[in-house]
This record gives sequence, structure tokens and C-alpha cells, in this order.
Amino acid sequence: MAYTNIDDPSAYFQATTYTGTNSSGNSITNSGNSDLQPDMVWIKVRTYDNPHIIQDTSRGFAGNGEVNLLVPNTTGAEATNGAFESFDSNGFTVGGTNPTSRAYNGSTDSYIAWQWKANGGTTSSNTDGSITTTVQANQDAGFSIITYTGNGTAGATFGHGLGVAPSMVIVKKRSATPLADSWGVWHQGLTSAAYNLLLNTNAAESNSWNVWNSTEPTSSVITVSNDSTGNYNGQPYVAYAFAEKQGYSKFGKYVGNGNSNGPFVYTGFKPAFVLIKNINTTQVWIMYDGARKPFNRDDNVASLYASESNAEYTGPSFHNLDILSICLKKYSK
Repeated sequence: MAYTNIDDPSAYFQATTYTGTNSSGNSITNSGNSDLQPDMVWIKVRTYDNPHIIQDTSRGFAGNGEVNLLVPNTTGAEATNGAFESFDSNGFTVGGTNPTSRAYNGSTDSYIAWQWKANGGTTSSNTDGSITTTVQANQDAGFSIITYTGNGTAGATFGHGLGVAPSMVIVKKRSATPLADSWGVWHQGLTSAAYNLLLNTNAAESNSWNVWNSTEPTSSVITVSNDSTGNYNGQPYVAYAFAEKQGYSKFGKYVGNGNSNGPFVYTGFKPAFVLIKNINTTQVWIMYDGARKPFNRDDNVASLYASESNAEYTGPSFHNLDILSICLKKYSK
């Protein structure tokens, strides 16, 4: 295993499955070696066609007591829902009996929750860039949650708090003014910083928007253009920044071979969560984790798609993947 300063990865990330009850007080407890109080919770119902839901402790709860949520497979603006009740010391609590609560807690429905720890909800003002941000960062695990207000200036910068250059950045305009916008994604494996992906679509990488103003992130700031995806004047944004940490997280790319026995992808550790996107062509964002399919088998397929609201795919083995102690063994259609 690769050298790492992180003794227990479960202190910073956990994937947890649970069953909905359609009633308040459904407390979801993590099962890792360490307790994890999450700062970002991404939930998807596995047994029903319903959108993904992301909430975090930086955006928190609205004045009506309902959580502020975003839907990564749509362009929709930030909304609220009372079915997410609390971020807890080792998990979270969901409830609710209204129809929209099925995204969180439908009776007997199966769910997956991917959870990241930032700074326990404690934020600070960051003035590293030309835009002042509110940041909660976990430099040990390479993850930060950033909120800011756009200024509409091409080449504007905002601080991310990681202390090293991010390997991946996801940004979302929280309002619908003038229109709701896509989720912009930068990844170090893209052709250049002039390109981006959109989390809510299956489109290939594109330089049509130039969300990042053709500038890679630095150890202190992320650069954005005046494109509305990342910097519309006066509008609120949230960004999630991830930095690679040896032995804990890996952000890379590989070339497929089109064979049933696909390429070996070295990571240096056994991944708990895997997100894959074909950047050359139209293809969904495929999500895997070790919680839904903890054992590798010939039919080990349990795909969810970040860009789709579809229920978990368990059909023919088009997206098989072995998650191993030091690598991924990718299978192709």
C-alpha cells in the first residue's frame, strides 16, 4: 500500500447503505472504524427513479428549518426539504412523510449515502482571491466546501483553503437567476484548463464555456471566467474542491481497451468510492462504492449514474468493476 499520513480513512469518508421508514427520526449510523460526522452528504435512492440529493453543513438549513439541497443530476436551483433532519456525530437523520421525502426515506426503499468530512461545519472567511469566500477545509483529507458570490469578472479568483492545488473542483450556482445553470467540473485529467465537464449531463469534455478561464487551480485559488456556471455577478455559488492525498484519494485517467478484461488502474489503496466519466464521448457518470457491493464477483455490477435519476442498474454486466486492494479492474461493454 502507498505511504499515507491518514491512519483511518473512515474518519474522513464513508459510504453507508440504509432502508427508508417513511417516518421521522430514521437515524443512519456509520459503521467505519472511526465515527464520522459528515459535512457533505450525497444521497441516492437505489430502488426508485428519483434524483440525487446533496446537502452540506456550509449551506446548512434554511430559515424554515429545512435543509438546503441541490440536485446534481439537474440544473435546478437550491431548494429545501424537511426530510433531512440533522447531521449527527456518526451519521445523519432523515424522516418525513410528504411525497418529496422519498428521495431520503421512502418506506422500505434502499438508499446509499456518500459522506465527506470537512471541518465540522466551522467556516472561516478566505480572502486569498479577488472574491472573498466562506470556506471549511480539511487539509488532511484534501476536501473543502466553498461558498461565494460571483462578480461577473473574467479571471476572478476565489480561495479554497486546501493549501495545495485541487485535483478536482465541482461548482454550482445556487440560484435560478437569470436561469438555473449546470454543475461545472474541472479535473486534472481533462485536456486542459480550457475544458470542463458538466456533472448533470453525459456530455464529453468541452471548451465551449471555458468555466475556468483557461487557468488551472493553484495551491490557494481557483480561477473562473465570467461564465454563469461559475461566476454570474451577484449570484450565490457553492464549490467542492478535492486534492489528491497519497494512500487515501486518487484523481487520474486511463485509456479503455474495449475488452471484457479491461485495464488495470493503480490507485495504491482499495477505494471506498469510485466515479468514472468517459471524457471523449457522450456517456453517463458511473458511480461505484464498496458498501453496495462489498465483494467482487463476475456479476459485480451495482451502478448508479450521477447524471441520471435512474434506479440502481443491476442488469447485464456492461459496467463491471473489481475494486481491489491496490487497483481497479475495469470491465467494458
